[in-house]
Amino acid sequence: MTIESTAKAELRITGKELKSARTRARILDAAAQVLSTKGYAGTRLADVAKAAELRAPAIYYYFDSRESLIEEVMWSGVADMRHRLEDALDEAAADQTSMDRIMLAVDVHLRHELEVSDYTTASIRNAGQIPERIRTRQIAEEKQYGEIWRRLVQAAADDGEIRGDLDLFIARMMILGALNWAAEWWTPRRGSIDEVVATAQAAIRQGLAAHDVE
Repeated sequence: MTIESTAKAELRITGKELKSARTRARILDAAAQVLSTKGYAGTRLADVAKAAELRAPAIYYYFDSRESLIEEVMWSGVADMRHRLEDALDEAAADQTSMDRIMLAVDVHLRHELEVSDYTTASIRNAGQIPERIRTRQIAEEKQYGEIWRRLVQAAADDGEIRGDLDLFIARMMILGALNWAAEWWTPRRGSIDEVVATAQAAIRQGLAAHDVE
């Protein structure tokens, strides 16, 4: 085989791999969309295939079962939100207070959940429905995501920005529970994303803030 023919063969392989990756991503996007609206019990591969504009048997080329496809979606939803929050905090202004960083986290969480990602919506809505055996990676990601929030809340408490009478663990879990629940009730008719974020930030700030902190 000549150098030229070898190069052409490599290009064909690369093109095939790229097409395969795109098809796999399309299946995952479709599964996230279906799972976020129909739930775990209502998600059928036929619906995923229709949304992905594929024949249902083609899904098995990329995923060996319905469960493995759902497992990937559930993990991706939490992992993507964790990475987005980490990036936002890394890029935040150095002079932000610890409370400001919590407010930033509220903003990132709500916008990603409600506006950006079907994956995250699917993960939040179906966390209590998915069998434990296919939640291992998702649970590990949830722990890492929760650890980011634990550090944010602890830093604000250490800086005297949070009331001393609050249990920090309970406060953190209440905040995350309220933010996650927005996926169940929010529609554009309820107000814009900006209004949801601003209201949540005001309620959380006032609920946490020490009396001498503006």
